[in-house]
Amino acid sequence: MNTDLIIIGAGPGGYRAAEYAARQGLQVVIIEQDEVGGTCLNRGCIPTKTYVHAATFEEAVERQQQVVSLLRSGVEQILAAPNITLVRGSASFLDAQTVCVCGDCITAKNIIIATGSSAKMLPLPDINDPRLVTSTELLQMRQLPKRLAIIGAGVIGMEFASVFQRFSSEVTVIEYLKECLPMLDSDIAKRLRKLLEKRGIKFKMKTAVQSLADIDADVILMATGRKANTEGLNLEAAGITLDAKGNIPTNDNFQHSALNSQPSTLYAIGDVNGRQMLAHAAEMQAIRAVNHILGKADGIRFDIMPAAIFTEPEAACVGPSEDQLKADGIDYICKKSFWRANGKAQAMNETEGILKLFADRQERILGCHAYGAHAADIIQEVSVLMCKDTTLSELRDMIHIHPTLSEILKCAAG
Repeated sequence: MNTDLIIIGAGPGGYRAAEYAARQGLQVVIIEQDEVGGTCLNRGCIPTKTYVHAATFEEAVERQQQVVSLLRSGVEQILAAPNITLVRGSASFLDAQTVCVCGDCITAKNIIIATGSSAKMLPLPDINDPRLVTSTELLQMRQLPKRLAIIGAGVIGMEFASVFQRFSSEVTVIEYLKECLPMLDSDIAKRLRKLLEKRGIKFKMKTAVQSLADIDADVILMATGRKANTEGLNLEAAGITLDAKGNIPTNDNFQHSALNSQPSTLYAIGDVNGRQMLAHAAEMQAIRAVNHILGKADGIRFDIMPAAIFTEPEAACVGPSEDQLKADGIDYICKKSFWRANGKAQAMNETEGILKLFADRQERILGCHAYGAHAADIIQEVSVLMCKDTTLSELRDMIHIHPTLSEILKCAAG
């Protein structure tokens, strides 16, 4: 079979690339060995958010399957559109233009690898301890663990800690670094951790796990990051070499950077390139890759990438933290605003939170980090403003609805 574009992986990046390319008139073959929707839909973002918004563990378990099934059927409909052929099975490169699935080979000038990532495991001597699970197995549990230990205080670890503490599990978080959530401003990360400590979560910071036998828990969650899924693809046959971290290196168009003399064009989007391991990053990388194939320019700002942590309350950020600004020697302005001073937050009884807004000396917004109710929504507004190089003065002149939490941002600008 010959086609215009082969996509390996039907997660957020893969199915978005297929949808967009097909609408542009390309014939697309997309290959998936598992359920469509990828980690985000089936084992990550969506299932965990049903847990965040469920009142009880039992409700979360039941509703998770309903939500995932509904959204998965939506992705399947997308991939049933004209110009798209969904092929089930494991993909393997025959050469830089050919991918084989279950004995059948497909040829295309352009190939996008969007195989995502999986849980990274620490090299511990007792890694086969039956208590040890990844986020995938934890989401499949039908019985609430009485004592849950979490190795890693990154996004995955902190979200599950917050959720399971609310479900009444005894939660302990073990972290090698001195603070949780290293992508977040350290002041905000510390405030959030202290709040979760008051709610009963135990934190063991600056602690290296040597053996699982030392951990007193019924279930142990490994939440120490993600690694690119490249096994079984036979990347060598396509001339692809991985970087030191096991990711597929790419240029700013997400084309494999070592491919200057190959007759085909190979791209890697989403977690597999290790650049920005976020579902929304994968979707926008998909648009950029397809645009490059089509020879179309776009204005996507990959230097402005908002992110959220759905603890309770949630945290979010876009742009550098104050720690990064100091480390880079950037002359900046820091403006702060607090949830407790906001009328809507008071009415909602959600007064815990702080926002830090950063700008340069010309008042151009550089970034914003926050935690508090609906922090992600506020950070999304900042992200939009940053994409248009907005200044604090311009933000001050923008009318915000009263009473809303978005007035926290307006207050900081003032």
